[in-house]
Amino acid sequence: MLKHRGFPGRLAGTDFQFVIRRANKNGATRLIARERYADRKHVDRRADSAFMAALWAHFGEEPFERGNLDAGRLSWLFGREVVAAEQPFDPESYDALLRIDVRRARVSFPEVFEENDDDEFADGDDADAEDWD
Repeated sequence: MLKHRGFPGRLAGTDFQFVIRRANKNGATRLIARERYADRKHVDRRADSAFMAALWAHFGEEPFERGNLDAGRLSWLFGREVVAAEQPFDPESYDALLRIDVRRARVSFPEVFEENDDDEFADGDDADAEDWD
């Protein structure tokens, strides 16, 4: 099982874990698409947002191995914002490849992507830069 070094272990100040410490002896817990209802608690929604932000910061648009990412936390996003990056996909494998569906993630978690959207001209390619002189 790949351990994602530098990935946050949990949501600060809570018991919502993002990674597991060691592999399950009986194999990886199956990933399922959990339904997120509108009446979920604020802290649950905050945990989903923080997890998505960590995924985005750590992996971006690139496919990533499931590794030690928590199956319960992944399941809240699986099938919508996080999708299989390979076919056939084994939902019970630590080696399974996943990726962020950026279009859906931007709709569900706009706050995660707002900071990146503000940096439109961060690379210095502002066509109107000479107007500022």
